[in-house]
Amino acid sequence: MKVSYHGHSIVKIETGGKTILIDPFITGNELTDLQAADQSPDVILLTHGHNDHVGDTIDIAKRCNPLIIAPNELAVYLGWQGLNTHGMNIGGACEFEFGTVRYTQAFHSSSYTTEANEIIYTGMPAGIIFQAEGKTIYHAGDTSLFGDMALIGKRNEIDVAFLPIGDNFTMGPEDAAMAVELLQPKLVVPVHYDTFPPIKQDPEDFKKLVTAHEVKIMKAGDVLEM
Repeated sequence: MKVSYHGHSIVKIETGGKTILIDPFITGNELTDLQAADQSPDVILLTHGHNDHVGDTIDIAKRCNPLIIAPNELAVYLGWQGLNTHGMNIGGACEFEFGTVRYTQAFHSSSYTTEANEIIYTGMPAGIIFQAEGKTIYHAGDTSLFGDMALIGKRNEIDVAFLPIGDNFTMGPEDAAMAVELLQPKLVVPVHYDTFPPIKQDPEDFKKLVTAHEVKIMKAGDVLEM
């Protein structure tokens, strides 16, 4: 399995001959190494409806028809756009041919803003537990710190956790470091920082706060071999 990071909250997973994109905010993301027109994923996983996470989902899906897995209201909205969707909800899991997806809670908000500046409610925000090839990946989505992260860590032996550290809209470095203690992952990768002025952070500050777990600061295009 190959797991790569591509700026903001974009994570790509390659497993079993399938390519999975999480939160493909590419166009307008100055930190990514990707071009939307070059992406042909088999699956898109979405954590919530904000435009900096849904990103290029609609354009990519209209071109190559991936399966889009998303919180239910977001999946319904994307289905109305003619896309191939599978709606899920917090606490639910589903086994697919490429792996198992489970949605966890996240404490944030979730809406999609159309080109006409219409705000569409897209259900509850979520984190994602993805399991394949005997490995477990936790993508926290956008969230604050919450105590039940300890239960997520207890239920899942997390190989790598992608945690937001940008502050302002999500956890900052201090709360993200506390989240690591609750989750107990083998490896932590900070995400969702530096993309916009309100979320400018030095990831080294986060790394210094995490003293008992491995932290890997990934640049866009960096790959983990799992």
